[in-house]
Amino acid sequence: MHVECNFCIFKKTIHASLARSKNCLMSKEDNDQLLNFLRPFDKEITNLVFWLRNFVWDLYPESNELIYDNYNAVAFGWSPTDRLGHTFCSIAVGRTSKNVHFGFYWGNEITDTKNILLGKGNQYRYILVKTKNEFPKPYIRQLLKEAFANSVAKVKDKKQFMKGLTIVKSVSAKKRILKNKAAGKKKN
Repeated sequence: MHVECNFCIFKKTIHASLARSKNCLMSKEDNDQLLNFLRPFDKEITNLVFWLRNFVWDLYPESNELIYDNYNAVAFGWSPTDRLGHTFCSIAVGRTSKNVHFGFYWGNEITDTKNILLGKGNQYRYILVKTKNEFPKPYIRQLLKEAFANSVAKVKDKKQFMKGLTIVKSVSAKKRILKNKAAGKKKN
């Protein structure tokens, strides 16, 4: 359950189109909630995630960051609107696997000439990111350019465009945790 902060209430008065929303709106620099969501992960993962986040923000500063603190993962994506269906890229960290995904919401619709994207589903494609040095920045920039154009084309009502907000879309009360297998074993 989301408890509205004063900043949420203030932003709702500014953005009348979101007045019915219970989402918390912040600027990119207001990352305290995201840091809180990433608290269960070690510093190395958190640093990698923020490095990827800055990579996207630097390229698309007028896009909106949509944050989902879900049962299985902390995920956040970028969209020209506040809608998940307009998301063009995302970062996700699995709660139990600790894998970091850099993904494309409509990845099946972009041209991956190097065939580096994983996923066989109807739309989502991603790469696993283990380190900054392994992340193929130039190629990802190319994919992002196409993914962003594809996302913008999906927006039918131009009034939905918003600029440069961080929006906490959902916070799951229950989180999946890694169970300690040794704790479950009985001693003889």
